[in-house]
Amino acid sequence: MATEAKHSGNGGRHDLGHPQAGSVLWLLGPTSAGKTTLATRVVADLRRDGVAAILFDGDEIRDFFGADFGFGADSRLRVVSVLVHLANKAADAGLHVVVAALTAGQDAREHVRANVRNLTIGYVACSTQTCAQRDPKGLYGKAMRGEIDTLIGYNSEYRPPDNPDLVLDTETHSLDELAARIVASYGQHLPTMPHSD
Repeated sequence: MATEAKHSGNGGRHDLGHPQAGSVLWLLGPTSAGKTTLATRVVADLRRDGVAAILFDGDEIRDFFGADFGFGADSRLRVVSVLVHLANKAADAGLHVVVAALTAGQDAREHVRANVRNLTIGYVACSTQTCAQRDPKGLYGKAMRGEIDTLIGYNSEYRPPDNPDLVLDTETHSLDELAARIVASYGQHLPTMPHSD
């Protein structure tokens, strides 16, 4: 079970000698569910409100390391491990962190739960059909044409996480609504925020 995420009520502005640890909101969900879009909006809104926030995205990590990371289970876990390390370092420095990453494997999810401090896990829920219709990177199209066979959610099942702290349904709720719910929760405990139906 995740530890309670206690967000700073002073907008992330702390005494430099004794910075208060930030929090980590980890958004996971299938490809094209809207993780990065939601995370980007939340971080932008937090910064607008004077909260020191940073986004780490799984795709950026993969792009940075290039061919060093494939799409097998080991590589996927390595990507998550890098994100865990970055998230903890940033939170230790007093930043509020939002991570957007597929985090499909149970081993990866357990690694996140066991190693990220001040953690809240948000499941960005969206049906495979809607994800395939959105398909901003064309990955579902490639999978349907047989050009790739590693797309979790199409070539293999994306299983929802067990007991996420938040369920954020991007099919039934707008980006504005979901972002506003998250941003409003800073200064409170994120797990108390109402779940999407």
